[in-house]
Amino acid sequence: MSVPYKRLNKDDAVVLLVDHQSGLISLVQDFTPSDFKNNVLALGAVAKFFNLPTILTTSFEQGPNGPLVPELKELFPEAPYVARPGQINAWDNEDFVAAIKKTGRKQLIIAGVVTDVCVAFPALSAIAEGFDVFVVTDASGTFDKTVQQAAWSRMSAAGVQLMNWFSVACELHRDWRNDIEGLGNLLSNHIPNYRNLMTSYFTLIGK
Repeated sequence: MSVPYKRLNKDDAVVLLVDHQSGLISLVQDFTPSDFKNNVLALGAVAKFFNLPTILTTSFEQGPNGPLVPELKELFPEAPYVARPGQINAWDNEDFVAAIKKTGRKQLIIAGVVTDVCVAFPALSAIAEGFDVFVVTDASGTFDKTVQQAAWSRMSAAGVQLMNWFSVACELHRDWRNDIEGLGNLLSNHIPNYRNLMTSYFTLIGK
């Protein structure tokens, strides 16, 4: 069954970074460590570029899951930060849900570790409450490709839209003329080959 195209809107989207913790990240095997770190930080850069409200949450930091990775703390020093005492599904934490609803936004861009639990559970819960949910597949990681695909299928069947960080950036931007150099430089920082495109562009315009 086809569904209407719901595109991301920078004035109605909020980014949720769920459980990117030092211990949990060691479980990610469906992306290389360097690729995964790049993708997560790229999504963070996209959130900053478009001034999207961003909410951070962790689960049971004092246990084996470990603390939030320092790069995200540095990138979002002023963002709401919900350290859940034990709830596995972030949506079960009242402070986390309250922080989301306080933004007044209905489009949730979610990424986290692990995809089949820490991402899927709140994504499905948010869908059930009427939010539009967009999961960033390459900034979310889990044990292996089989688990990854099963989690994606489960979420997709419930109405979650699956995207990567690059498509999130492009859909939010809408039109290159809005700021070709700004977004182009962001993309170049996280996609090395994209620097070739920007070099060609700068040569064309004589910069």
